[in-house]
Amino acid sequence: MHEQSCLIIAGEKSGEEHALSFFNQLKIICPLTSFYGVGGDELKHEGLELLFHLNDFSSWGYSEVLAKIPFYINAMNSILKEVEKRNTKTAILIDFQSFNLKLAGKLKERGVQVLYYVAPQAWAWKEYRVKKLSKSVHTLFTIIPFEKKWFSDRGVKNVISIDHPLWTTYQKELETFSKSENESRTFRLLLLPGSRKFEVETLLPLFIEAVSKLKKEISIKVSIVKSSSVPSAIYDSYNTYFDEVFTNEDLTSALKKADFSFAASGTVTLTCALFEVPTIVCYKTSLLNQFIYETVVNYRGFISLANIIQNRLVFPEFLQDQVSSYNIVSYFRNWYYNNQKRLNLKTELKLTRELVCGEKINIPQYMAEVIKKSYGKKVDSNI
Repeated sequence: MHEQSCLIIAGEKSGEEHALSFFNQLKIICPLTSFYGVGGDELKHEGLELLFHLNDFSSWGYSEVLAKIPFYINAMNSILKEVEKRNTKTAILIDFQSFNLKLAGKLKERGVQVLYYVAPQAWAWKEYRVKKLSKSVHTLFTIIPFEKKWFSDRGVKNVISIDHPLWTTYQKELETFSKSENESRTFRLLLLPGSRKFEVETLLPLFIEAVSKLKKEISIKVSIVKSSSVPSAIYDSYNTYFDEVFTNEDLTSALKKADFSFAASGTVTLTCALFEVPTIVCYKTSLLNQFIYETVVNYRGFISLANIIQNRLVFPEFLQDQVSSYNIVSYFRNWYYNNQKRLNLKTELKLTRELVCGEKINIPQYMAEVIKKSYGKKVDSNI
């Protein structure tokens, strides 16, 4: 019989991966707590009772988000009803700011302690969001180096800088991994065209066009990571270009072999940096999404996590009309034929690992204390 309950919202695949980094240990520390909310198949397998599957929340760009507003409203109302029904005292909201920022305020109104895991990028939006955040969040967990000070300076009281979840995921592999120099074998180029249908349809043809140009002057083996969330038919017409194909689950194997990558902007760019793979980052969306972004968002800085974490341009970024095979090939040639640039980039990439490490804190233990204290219980500090 569960005496307590905790809401967890992981509305995106990346959010589910973040949750998996602490969920099992949290369950062990809180055996009398039932966990429910939004997640994917993996969280369900680990014991999260799903009110909604994260696939129901999936959207790409502002236009899709707008189209899903009625669903989001209904989902939020259903979640809040469950919170009241189960007398939930604590919620763990993971990233997914378009939904979770609004939900956090409504949970606060109901007396729920909100732990916001992976801070929303309020520094990229309107700063008024920070005021709302400071009023509704019990603890904010940040994963980018400058964020702790940024949020603290703006009134958020409990801010904890944690290891970036990617470091947590790959730490054991990275500690034993060393990028070898490619002196005798064929140069290996990895294509990472994204995990969404629109991304792959937009970027993969341009990546292949660039590959075709480069193959005329350089001996290259081309590999690709195909996303399981993208219909296989989208890749089919390009299969003859690939010397090796990897799945999402084989990403690290692909990166360990790669000498360079062309990648869609996203979390994967930081993974590339951690595994010391020089990368060209590309981002291209619809004109409508671009217009909404430029209207709503103040931020005009780096878009790649690898660059944001280092606060400088480590990987080149090509956005919208800049995304072309000409620009991709030009940058690649400039890097490939310049030994000094290759050495400089290698040195810069090694710094990434130092920057993704946060405070030494037992996150599941901290969360458990908040959950149990909200019910007037004590936590065994020896766990």
